Amino acid sequence: MLLLRIINIKRFCAGILLGFFCCFSLAANAQYFTLNGGRTQNIPFRLVRNLLIIEVMINNKGPYNFALDTGVGFMLITDPSLVDSINIINKRTIKISGLGQGKPYEAYATPPLKVDIDGLISHNVSAAVFKEDAFGLSNYTGMPIHGLLGYEFFNHLAVKISFTDSLIQVAQPKDMRFYKRGIKIPITIEDKKPHLNAKVVFANGTEKQSKLIVDLGAGHFLSMENLDNKNELQKFSISANLGMSINGLINGTISRIKEIDIGKYKIKNVITSFPEYDEHLKMLSSKRDGNLGISMLKKFDVIFDYPDSCMYLKPRSNFNKKEEHDMSGLVYFADVRDDLQHIIIHRIEPGTAGEEAGLQPFDEIVAINFKPVYPLSMQQIDNLFRSADNRTLLLGIFRKGKYLNAVLTLKRRI
Repeated sequence: MLLLRIINIKRFCAGILLGFFCCFSLAANAQYFTLNGGRTQNIPFRLVRNLLIIEVMINNKGPYNFALDTGVGFMLITDPSLVDSINIINKRTIKISGLGQGKPYEAYATPPLKVDIDGLISHNVSAAVFKEDAFGLSNYTGMPIHGLLGYEFFNHLAVKISFTDSLIQVAQPKDMRFYKRGIKIPITIEDKKPHLNAKVVFANGTEKQSKLIVDLGAGHFLSMENLDNKNELQKFSISANLGMSINGLINGTISRIKEIDIGKYKIKNVITSFPEYDEHLKMLSSKRDGNLGISMLKKFDVIFDYPDSCMYLKPRSNFNKKEEHDMSGLVYFADVRDDLQHIIIHRIEPGTAGEEAGLQPFDEIVAINFKPVYPLSMQQIDNLFRSADNRTLLLGIFRKGKYLNAVLTLKRRI
């Protein structure tokens, strides 16, 4: 069955589960991981559509694919089928709400689980298991995604993320080798999430010292919140569906700010989301000014050191690269059937290249420039659709039992 309710990961994790654990605690004891011998441990990861994926065993079953997400306070199991496969007993039902509009979701709160990650041992780690797939992460990425792992992974250890090598190194803070040519950034851990201070210079020149959540689970570069004068701060913007939280759609605009200063590093011309919140949601997010996502963090290799309330940044070779937003106007997902990935268009943004090409919701993209899409990853397809302004792509389309061709001329929107 095709997924009709698409999650745009570029925004949904930025506000995920605010207030989630205000009403209950999964376990009375602290939840954390320690090393299973040795001074350091290397864990490989895959970066899939800006989700950082590692393999996890739960109750001696698996491996399962989990996204590391500093924006989540507790472990979440988003695939409901794991309730039976990992033999969870003594579970209780809870209700979860977050940003957006809509009814809360139901989930099970588990007792402590045996969570095994290469070279790490879990202690009292519990989870919330959704009764229905609220996120559609597997369809978004084109591979099975079973959940999100947050604060408990980071709170006792130093965690070095090398986007260059696709490796995570974990160590006790005293044993971690910190960057000689990087910088140390102070952070605070609030509501089980890391925050830093940065100067944001908006398009009209206005400067704002901003408190930002550092969020590995948010796909965007930067999101700025609680701005009553946001229209004045943007020179040019496009209206956009910025994704979904647990409770529904988050609408807003996307534009570029002039600069963000993080420590001594100045990143210019940054693609930035400006979500719209009602007064109730402003109250939920009033402790911060915005959210720094993984697209920004990928400009660095990063060390999180929660115990010492700091993080370290070392610029990568792509630090000065100008990043592009999607130029197709297409929102699409992967429907995996018969061991093949089917790319289904869910939505076409008005006035974009996709609309001009005559594409329609539920069209299946079967080929790009005469090459079938099934060997391509979702990330490779994303890269094609943001590759160059005025680039022409010939799409092979399957629509209502017929094969068609569509000429898509990419158009820079931001």
